[in-house]
Amino acid sequence: MFEKTKTAQADFQVKNSLGVHARPASLFVQLASNYESEVTVEKDGENVNGKSLMGMLMLSAGCGSVLKVVAKGHDAEQLVKAIGELIDRKFDEE
Repeated sequence: MFEKTKTAQADFQVKNSLGVHARPASLFVQLASNYESEVTVEKDGENVNGKSLMGMLMLSAGCGSVLKVVAKGHDAEQLVKAIGELIDRKFDEE
């Protein structure tokens, strides 16, 4: 039998004062790359691959921005949870 692909999504507000600049974007991509699920990130109608550093930087997500994270795959829920924890920790910057 075919297994149904799991999808998980959540909205997160960027809380660190400098937003998603190079270091937080790199941490995001490194974390997402530890999971098999595909992940997309949306900000203001623009969608990027959450495993792409350039894509994450193109979002220009400053403090207060809302990121919609959508993951698809067998570990999608764990991926979204881990990303939420990273964002809530302000990318370990503050």
